[in-house]
Amino acid sequence: MMHVRPKKSLGQHFLHDRQVAERISQSISDDTQALLEIGAGTGILTEFLLEKNIDFKTIEIDGESIAFLHRTFPDIKNKLIEGDFLKLNLRDIFDKPFCVIGNLPYNISSQIFFKVLDEKNHIPEMVCMIQKEVAERIAEKPGSKTYGILSVFIQAFYNVEYLFTVHENAFTPPPKVKSAVIRLVRNSVRHLDCDETLFKKTVKATFNQRRKTIRNSLKLIAGDRSIPENRFLSLRPETLSVSDFVELTNLMENILNSISR
Repeated sequence: MMHVRPKKSLGQHFLHDRQVAERISQSISDDTQALLEIGAGTGILTEFLLEKNIDFKTIEIDGESIAFLHRTFPDIKNKLIEGDFLKLNLRDIFDKPFCVIGNLPYNISSQIFFKVLDEKNHIPEMVCMIQKEVAERIAEKPGSKTYGILSVFIQAFYNVEYLFTVHENAFTPPPKVKSAVIRLVRNSVRHLDCDETLFKKTVKATFNQRRKTIRNSLKLIAGDRSIPENRFLSLRPETLSVSDFVELTNLMENILNSISR
């Protein structure tokens, strides 16, 4: 029986369906050597992860959950980190590549993904449950209205697989939306063939005004300087692939370099 009160301020919806938890735990690759769980909650997923013969750590921010976990799982003592994932220095947890798993709080899932991207060369895989709409957006291909900033940033460095959908009734309290489990597997791209800071700026500039053509969106970056003709300029950002955005970023870099000369 659950003895932890779900807290709205932490975006807590505790999974209580053991079959779903087991399925999530089985979605991580068999050759995983180190694993970090985000948000142990009441430990329904943690219980399955503790059974794996791997270097395992779990992080939890909620004091009530932490007390419950210590009471329920004696073996968790040296594996439970008390704190905020977003404020952690992940290199302090593992000195080797590690995978990430968890039922992510909906209200900070995007921030979690951006932190994972910051450590992309140390995180070869991630399996997580998030809001279904966000999962579909991340996995979506160019050409869809749901394809956006997070889609581009994640797909630049990870192959994304939509694994399965989870019904609202699998949680306490039930969220107002369905959830989904996705898997991110690091691709072969170590660095993009462009200025990665400018890449992020270009992607954000175009999607933040996604109803405008790319030519008009890029004026925010180019300023008063003219933008030379390019095959992308009359398009909208949701039609561009990661490689297209790399090409567009290099175009913007040439424009900015001409400004500085």
